[in-house]
Amino acid sequence: MQNTKPIHKIIVAVIIFIMVLPIVATFLYSIATKWGATILPDGLTLQWYIQLVTDPRFLASFFRSLFVCTAAMLLSIVLMVPMIFMVFYTFPKLKKFFNFVVILPFAVPPVVSSVGLIQLYSDGILPISGTFWILIFTYFTMVIPFIYRSLANSFTAIALHDLMDAARLLGASTAQAFFLTVLPNLKKGLLSAVFISFSILFGEFVFANILVGTRYETIQIYLFNTRQISGHFTSALVMFYFAFIFVFTFIANRIGKRK
Repeated sequence: MQNTKPIHKIIVAVIIFIMVLPIVATFLYSIATKWGATILPDGLTLQWYIQLVTDPRFLASFFRSLFVCTAAMLLSIVLMVPMIFMVFYTFPKLKKFFNFVVILPFAVPPVVSSVGLIQLYSDGILPISGTFWILIFTYFTMVIPFIYRSLANSFTAIALHDLMDAARLLGASTAQAFFLTVLPNLKKGLLSAVFISFSILFGEFVFANILVGTRYETIQIYLFNTRQISGHFTSALVMFYFAFIFVFTFIANRIGKRK
């Protein structure tokens, strides 16, 4: 195998440096007491991080985001897993139809769909406009493509009909065969979809801003509303936000590699 040329290593190093530099600069600014015309900060402090984690408004917005994202993920899992199982086991001809349907959430821009959702849920049977419920149901539709694609690949890889036939020959009902035989084989694919979807939902801003705004302030809205308080404080918030998303993305990648 031909060795990598030095020029290739230099190009990769430059690209990595360009990508990492803004993150490093943001982190330094988040721990700087003052940073003016000098190359490095005048001093270092954890004041901004302490101010952040002791801010009741931040903590409330953080847990609101956790609640909304977790609720949307649970709703998607409870509804999507049985549905995908039925498609692959009972109605395999519907696979092409669902492959088309699951990409529809990407076809409509969030700004356009938000206007329709507000009009739909402002009155009628479900007047949930401006509440966290509309955000949960909207986030549910956002994660459908990721949940479906990940689980569809898992169902294809586990020889679903062979597993079900073997379990039923041993006396298990369809429900028992699904929960005891099929579901454990979907664990890695499901976990990968959950972590990736959660990372995307936790960073979503457009729907949160238009649908609920400050009436149900999530961490995205909190970041937007506090961006002018202090550059150091905002940088600390951005680094916290980045670290949280990075952890979930890293876990999802590790699960994906194992799969």
